[in-house]
Amino acid sequence: MLDMFSGIFVFLGFFFNSVDTMTDFGKNLRQDMVAQLHNFAAVGDAAKLKALLSHSPSLINVAADNGWTALMYGARNGHLEVVQILLEEGCDRSIVNKSRQTALDIAKFWGYKHIANLLANVKGGQRPNFLPNEAKEYENYFGLTLLDRRSDKRTDSKWLSKKQSHPTTVYIVFSNLSPLVTLSGGAESSQQPEVKLCRLYHKDVEQFMSQTEESTLIFLGVEVQFQMNRLAACNGRVLQEDEEDGLVAWFALSIDSASAEKCKQKHEDCYFLHPPMPALLQLPEKEAGVVAQARSVLAWHSRYRFCPTCGSATKIEEGGYKKTCLKEDCPSLQGVHNTSYPRVDPVVIMQVIHPDGNHCLLGRQKRFPSGMFTCLAGFVEPGETIEDAVRREVEEESGVKVGHVQYVSCQPWPMPSSLMIGCLAVAVSTEIKVDKNEIEDARWFTREQVVEVLIKGNQRSFFVPPSRAIAHQLIKHWIGMNANL
Repeated sequence: MLDMFSGIFVFLGFFFNSVDTMTDFGKNLRQDMVAQLHNFAAVGDAAKLKALLSHSPSLINVAADNGWTALMYGARNGHLEVVQILLEEGCDRSIVNKSRQTALDIAKFWGYKHIANLLANVKGGQRPNFLPNEAKEYENYFGLTLLDRRSDKRTDSKWLSKKQSHPTTVYIVFSNLSPLVTLSGGAESSQQPEVKLCRLYHKDVEQFMSQTEESTLIFLGVEVQFQMNRLAACNGRVLQEDEEDGLVAWFALSIDSASAEKCKQKHEDCYFLHPPMPALLQLPEKEAGVVAQARSVLAWHSRYRFCPTCGSATKIEEGGYKKTCLKEDCPSLQGVHNTSYPRVDPVVIMQVIHPDGNHCLLGRQKRFPSGMFTCLAGFVEPGETIEDAVRREVEEESGVKVGHVQYVSCQPWPMPSSLMIGCLAVAVSTEIKVDKNEIEDARWFTREQVVEVLIKGNQRSFFVPPSRAIAHQLIKHWIGMNANL
């Protein structure tokens, strides 16, 4: 019996020694793999690092004896692609080494600003170093205007009716959403002729207002400079009713094609400016703002001739800024309904900046002129923030992921009624995977390449939209920022 137990003890001793050996082997293998991972990160071998992580993803946050992780080694040596891969794989950027340093601290210490920006640039996180602290307020084309809208007067039917026939009231006429314009200067002047709105008066348009049911009239506002002069003359006091009557009001009138022909015959020096783009960009800035207001509201009237809620006929109220359903029990008559008011479609347009701060992402659609690249853009979806719309659209179109988003400026875009919300967006990945259903091409352009096009006018390789487009201003804004040179 004793011999039997002795045999068992010998066997168990051999077994446990074997287990210990296997355990040691496993530990050594794991340590070797961690060492390999850290080495790949340190030397910047992104392909091997990615392959190793695909087989052993649990190694991603394992630290060496000094407390350093693969992310820290990548940050220490300035390997952007390595850092991007580790972040995309979900590494923990908050881990500290034995010196109480994070990967972000290490990147900052060694002067790798683009790595530091990438590590800091998480949704809702720290603003990248190369972005300005405060965005300067910009005024874009279509955003300036001659008029004070005086929305308080839209419900004053008596005042509006009186203004419609007042001899000083200005009318701008549209046909198929194209404004009636004229050329100013040119023949006797050394300057090029300027396209300007054709300003008509009640006697010029009276026949068109009552001639057809297709005509639409909207109140635009009163002349700002005239109102300011009146207020100054009154020492800032509130204008009285008779003084209010002296304000120069503006209306927009949409007429049918037959009336448009008669109008052109009557005013031989005027013509309808179409197609709308890029022709509308020829207008003086403050007149363009008036056209943006008028065209967007008129487009709403032309596209929503019947109640969107029940399909019944509607009547125009509040100077053209409301449509009221004529069906007594229509739900749109109860409470506030956005179907009763002009629509505005928010669109995000973004200058996407490379994590190094010195490249920008531009794309093009098939319909663009050959060689033109511009900022990516897309509609904001219901229930979506501006920042999330930027991130979603950039990733959908180009495959590039975006972190920090900063608002810059906006531009009304009357094609027919969008609001372009201009942003800077900092990428957290750089690999481009174009969705051909969305855009035709997308590329990273260096700061020097963009400067050649934008500042020096060298458009041999590519070109960007004209200066009156917000895309141009966003690109120019990025060029003017401090670079990580």
